[in-house]
Amino acid sequence: MPITDLLENNAKEFCHESALVEINPEIKEIRRVTWKEYELIESSPAESYRREITWGVFDEKANRCANLLLSRGIKKGDKVAILLMNGLEWLPIYFGILKTGALAVPLNFRYTGDEIKYCLELADVDAIFFGPEFIGRIEDIYAKIPRVKLIFYVGDACPRFAENYLHLAANLSSYSPRIPLVDSDDAAIYFSSGTTGFPKAILHNHESLMHAAKTEQRHHGQMHDDVFLCIPPLYHTGAKMHWFGSLISASKGVLLKGVNPKSIIKTASKEKCTIVWLLVPWAQDILDAIDRGDIDLAKYDLSNWRLMHIGAQPVPPSLIKRWKKVFPKHQYDTNYGLSESIGPGCVHLGVENIEKVGAIGVPGFGWKVKIIDEKGKEVERGTVGELAVKGPGVMSCYYKNEEATKEVLHNGWLWTGDMAMQDEEGFYYLVDRKKDVIISGGENIYPVQIEDFLRAHNAIKDVAVIGLPDARLGEISAAIIELKPEAVCTEEEINEFCQDLPRYKRPRRIIFAEIPRNPTGKIEKPKLRKMYCAENLVEMQTKA
Repeated sequence: MPITDLLENNAKEFCHESALVEINPEIKEIRRVTWKEYELIESSPAESYRREITWGVFDEKANRCANLLLSRGIKKGDKVAILLMNGLEWLPIYFGILKTGALAVPLNFRYTGDEIKYCLELADVDAIFFGPEFIGRIEDIYAKIPRVKLIFYVGDACPRFAENYLHLAANLSSYSPRIPLVDSDDAAIYFSSGTTGFPKAILHNHESLMHAAKTEQRHHGQMHDDVFLCIPPLYHTGAKMHWFGSLISASKGVLLKGVNPKSIIKTASKEKCTIVWLLVPWAQDILDAIDRGDIDLAKYDLSNWRLMHIGAQPVPPSLIKRWKKVFPKHQYDTNYGLSESIGPGCVHLGVENIEKVGAIGVPGFGWKVKIIDEKGKEVERGTVGELAVKGPGVMSCYYKNEEATKEVLHNGWLWTGDMAMQDEEGFYYLVDRKKDVIISGGENIYPVQIEDFLRAHNAIKDVAVIGLPDARLGEISAAIIELKPEAVCTEEEINEFCQDLPRYKRPRRIIFAEIPRNPTGKIEKPKLRKMYCAENLVEMQTKA
């Protein structure tokens, strides 16, 4: 069953009920969507920009998008890119592409023009939808991407080199084109986050998308009256696939632009959100804002909020303990997934396992998990090895990259590149990325373990541990530390705090600086290594 069937079923059964809400705190205006078109119903300098569409309108917009693409020659198997910020147009365009039998190709909104060009060429893209934020980047490259025959602009004041999508789609049929789809049909190409190099194109079929919806709904029990607050970018598998739980239960999703702590709390209160998915930095910022008095929880009604869950990165146990003190009634879950395993929950903690905070959890719904050595042999419990997963959400391949595919796909098992271990109770713990492991004087040092330890320090907001070249030990560990606003801390204090670590795990260098993270919350360690490794090499050469 293709996931587009879920949308069509929701449109029939819950035609006039709310499907999606868009909120932008930076625009002071409220809008809603009627059955046919947008209608301005209120404007207030004290409120945020708000738009809303029903399931019926959602499906109609997807159908109009599909019929436009089909009328312009897009066919089953073609590729159509999406370069949009989160908003009400994003998901109808995504489903419109799927309804044609073409593949949706979401693009990272942080890509430069050259990176956009690279991804369009790698994925053999035939058409692209882009928003006003990207006019300059697309204008710089549109003459260099001859394969991309259709360039659709989504917004006001259409540039000369593009076509006005909203105007064109408004005049097309709102009925489904009924293109036959089966589970094995290719559905989407996503791009790896690039934390270990230039992005690779990840190919998924319709079975992958549908299994993501089933997994998310099974893990978090979305019912029709739930309200999911979605903040991360929809181009990423994590955000969209978590929203798929709302799709399968026909419940409302709220798309919030921006990560301001007060906006998150205000939106959760006003929209009566029941499920909020956060990244580690956002959860920390919320707690810090509450501690500073910037957020007075007494002013908000958060009684509907039942579940806070975090994914996309290792979660410090100290953060969750702190969160539970402030929100003792919240259920908590963490999900481990990657774009190659279609996002949410190939491993998940489970709301019933709060006492195991620190673990990424157990195999998710429909998934198998094991820890392997470098030859692919399963290791004993308690031994660190590479995490491997198998299930209906594993990618088909890296598109046009047979060599890279062979490196990670082995008899249906995806070798994730993440180092992990399993305890005696069967719970898995993420240790680190295989490529991030530091080998210092023959000892394996796992940065995540040191990062978790350091985050317990009251002055530290964020931390990243990387390996730096060393003439004697090969590598040494360096801790890049971002302090909380107005916090004061010295290198000596950090070194004293680290005395409780085994000697070989203590950072040899302390650097106070900002921690760069990508839009999905992952620390950009290649960027940090590029910044500080060169500096360390110069220092080594000077000493020599």
